[in-house]
Amino acid sequence: MRKILIQFVHPARSRSKINNTLRAAVEGLDGVTINDLYATYPDFLIDVQREQQLCEEHDAIIFQHPLYWYSTPSIMKEWLDLVLEHGWAYGSQASLLKGKLFLQAITAGGDDSTYRKDGYNEFSLRELISPYRATAKLCNMVWLPPFAVLGIHRGLPEEEIKMHGEDYSRMVIGLRDGTLDIEQGRKEDYLNNDLHAIIRRP
Repeated sequence: MRKILIQFVHPARSRSKINNTLRAAVEGLDGVTINDLYATYPDFLIDVQREQQLCEEHDAIIFQHPLYWYSTPSIMKEWLDLVLEHGWAYGSQASLLKGKLFLQAITAGGDDSTYRKDGYNEFSLRELISPYRATAKLCNMVWLPPFAVLGIHRGLPEEEIKMHGEDYSRMVIGLRDGTLDIEQGRKEDYLNNDLHAIIRRP
């Protein structure tokens, strides 16, 4: 069984129904740790040793965050800058993150039609988050496509919000239990495109 670390990254959690729903769907699951970066470090003084230890103790790291200006909330960049030290995360002598899974759980205002070459944003979501794929590669981690919930700005029906929560739980459990087909999942634009196709029955 893999141990899953969810780095929860939202500066205004109280205003995000979808992120609260996703978080609630996985809170309390065996083998899952939620680390709320804004709640833990309101002054942005990140405890590098604590964060590195958390990463070492888990097999998969999920960064759950809204898409801010085609990137992440600022504390996640601060986390990457400080925690992923040379000699620990990358470099010829670094091996502590090798083989660990890396993925993002992203919520975004625009729908899928806006994240494409002929759409309003002109780039796909996978293109926009390519720096994080490169980061995973540098650290010898196994990158997975994002779990993506799009179209937030138009408002999501309650039933759809509930469905996304259920899918998030299924994905995390699949990663934890080894029933999610990693290689098949890597071929998808979004990890939650078709969970039925990539999660094997135990």
